Amino acid sequence: MMKKALLLTIGMILSLLIWGQQQDFTRRDSLKGSITPEREWWDLKYYHLDVEVKPEDKSLEGSVLIEYEVINAPSMLQVDLQKPLIIRKIEDEEGKPLLFKSEGNAHFVALRKAQNIGERHWIKVFYGGVPKEAVRPPWDGGVTWVKDDNGKDMIHTSCQGIGASVWWPNKDHPYDEPDSMLISVKAPKGLMNVSNGRLRRIEKMGDGSNKYHWFVSNPINNYGVNINVGDYVHFSEKYPGEKGELTLDYYVLPYNLEKAKEQFMDALKMMEAFEHWFGPYPFYEDGFKLVEVSYLGMEHQSSVTYGNNYINGYRGTDLSSTGWGLKFDFIIIHEAGHEWFANNITYRDAADMWIHESFTNYSESLFLEYHWDISAGQEYVRGTRARIQNDKPIIGPYGVDARGSGDMYYKGGNMLNTIRSIIDNDDTWREILRGLNKEFYHQTVSTSQVEEYISAKSGIDLSKVFDQYLRDFRVPSLEYYIEDGNLFFRWGQVVPGFNMPLDILLEGSESLRINPVPGKWNTIPYQVTEIKPDLDFYISILRIR
Repeated sequence: MMKKALLLTIGMILSLLIWGQQQDFTRRDSLKGSITPEREWWDLKYYHLDVEVKPEDKSLEGSVLIEYEVINAPSMLQVDLQKPLIIRKIEDEEGKPLLFKSEGNAHFVALRKAQNIGERHWIKVFYGGVPKEAVRPPWDGGVTWVKDDNGKDMIHTSCQGIGASVWWPNKDHPYDEPDSMLISVKAPKGLMNVSNGRLRRIEKMGDGSNKYHWFVSNPINNYGVNINVGDYVHFSEKYPGEKGELTLDYYVLPYNLEKAKEQFMDALKMMEAFEHWFGPYPFYEDGFKLVEVSYLGMEHQSSVTYGNNYINGYRGTDLSSTGWGLKFDFIIIHEAGHEWFANNITYRDAADMWIHESFTNYSESLFLEYHWDISAGQEYVRGTRARIQNDKPIIGPYGVDARGSGDMYYKGGNMLNTIRSIIDNDDTWREILRGLNKEFYHQTVSTSQVEEYISAKSGIDLSKVFDQYLRDFRVPSLEYYIEDGNLFFRWGQVVPGFNMPLDILLEGSESLRINPVPGKWNTIPYQVTEIKPDLDFYISILRIR
């Protein structure tokens, strides 16, 4: 599903220069992280992943059919698969073998047939071996092979960051997504597999095992595709959503069934809050699932994985240290929030990962605001500031599969809350959040698209605000002093031309909006001995004298 070409803004180039001074990148990074000529000429349309999982030797064996449309003058075709998995062979649609050469994890296929613009073709990649095992999922990606409390196998995949090619061959770059996908998984005897989308059929195999066929009818990002094999039991409920009846399905281990029935009540509350703030759930056709796994959990599209031990908070911890973080199950709320920001709206380059994590971090406070009140949400988001590092820019270098700072979570959420405060109209802010999910529905996007949309819909040029919080690592500081009945103030620690209105609190309960002109001392006549910034703005304040 080809999207618009990625445009580099001046800010993006500056970000690349900053990061280039801190890290050396290789051709391998470029092959993984850039839209290479061998990727650019074909538009991905459909995958059929057909794989068997073998816990006895921790191996995978299968194939992937890759259907595409020719949109430009063709060259070789790049398929990605990471070692130690190997490609057994590649065939075209006539079943004839295709030659390929490998460079690290990138494999370049020589096509036999003419590739004319507008035509559709497919190849089939057969592969197998022992994939990389996830040591600390989901942060260290790969395949997880464990036993449940009854000694039965549990097998999961998680691959954000490392890439989906760690366990199956694909076009492993986020800019292009298939329009649909069939996931067929042969599970060991006595176990079932749960993947994305809806269960189309269960195929009985000759050895007494079953193959589960899950169909995804919407575009899906590669890292969102998952396998979950286990001794699952199932329960479900219906949600009367904005687009009609939505099925909520839950797959858990049998000894956790009663705990899940109570804890997963947060899923209904999540759906109600997020449809209010972000618009309709983006994948009604594929339903929504929570699937128990042995690791913490992740945002796999329509198949969100859960491993938070059926307790509130983040493994029982309130990340805001305010008490509000224990009012909800962090994994259900955060990972499901990614259905809107990550799975519906997906970054085109890993450097723009803030689009996923900043909005979803902020969604936690919106959940609280919806079900409690605005003060609960504001206390929560402000409470997370203690976890901000301010070490390096949130946006990373482009074209090399590199993320920015981990501040994309807490600082990114506070940036969005600051922008909400700048706009100072909650109806407009909600329209922007819903509008993003409508404007970029099932699309991959760049930072510039998101920035320009928010600025346009708010009627405020926020370009310097985004530059400050995304492309710089300093917190803007309001510097001030009071002299002869006048208040003098200016911005410090800011990018050139930084311009942001700010609400300040004067003595008592009086509030005043100021808009410091960049690069100079601003003054207003005001009898005051001290000022404080509105806490909803993420800034620092410094009295000069």
